[in-house]
Amino acid sequence: MSENQNLLAEQRRALILDEVRRRGGVRVNELTRKLSVSDMTVRRDLDALARQGVIEKVHGGAVPVVEASTHEPGFEAKSTLELTAKEDIARAAAAMAVPGSAIALSGGTTTYALAQHLLDVPDLTVVTNSVRVADVFHAAQRPGAPGARPGAATVVLTGGVRTPSDSLVGPVADQAIVSLHFDVLFLGVHGISVEAGLSTPNLAEAETNRRFVQSARRVVVVADHTKWGTVGLSSFATLEQVNTFVTDAGLSDEVREEIEEHLPGLVVAGRDADGGPARG
Repeated sequence: MSENQNLLAEQRRALILDEVRRRGGVRVNELTRKLSVSDMTVRRDLDALARQGVIEKVHGGAVPVVEASTHEPGFEAKSTLELTAKEDIARAAAAMAVPGSAIALSGGTTTYALAQHLLDVPDLTVVTNSVRVADVFHAAQRPGAPGARPGAATVVLTGGVRTPSDSLVGPVADQAIVSLHFDVLFLGVHGISVEAGLSTPNLAEAETNRRFVQSARRVVVVADHTKWGTVGLSSFATLEQVNTFVTDAGLSDEVREEIEEHLPGLVVAGRDADGGPARG
């Protein structure tokens, strides 16, 4: 069987993961027919997804890994997932940042990718509870440092207790955020769904994110397609509180239609599996 050259490995694995999660399990021979690739290619893809911890291989196929609602992966574990999607999302979201505005960035690997694109937006004031995000801007402010940018954003890093995702949460962070007002909040999430809204496995992070949402004039959620349908232990905002959801082209048409029924703004960044521009 000839290999399907239209799909990059990462795109193909995203489609496989979607199929596993949607159906609760798939067989190798079903995937070979659906993707027009060889058995060996599918098995390599399943091996890669299993190493990432998002599926479990079983005889002849794969099933999804069901995580507890309290499970919170660390920053390093999450930083290896959906890299192309995060870059697409970051590029699209950065275009929404207005020079001279006050913005907030929550913690997460997608907001970390976004921070690197925001270095080119002049005169921003950035408030963040992410140690990693703050480091991006601080590095750009050091004279003579590689990648230094004169006039890089002014950054305010909240205090607080550090989470596995390198976010600062708790009463200190909450108090700092509640006294501020942001033109736009760029918010990374653990999970987003119709029923639970925006959620996280960390109770303290849920409260800190709740304060972020309350202090922002506009809320932009930045999350790849695998976050849709995921539910963490604690909800901190409803879909009605979100102005725009920036995601990637891994979403099916059915899911896109569902999201558009509940959110006023959907931006699908990147390219669809057929190589054409993403719709949305």
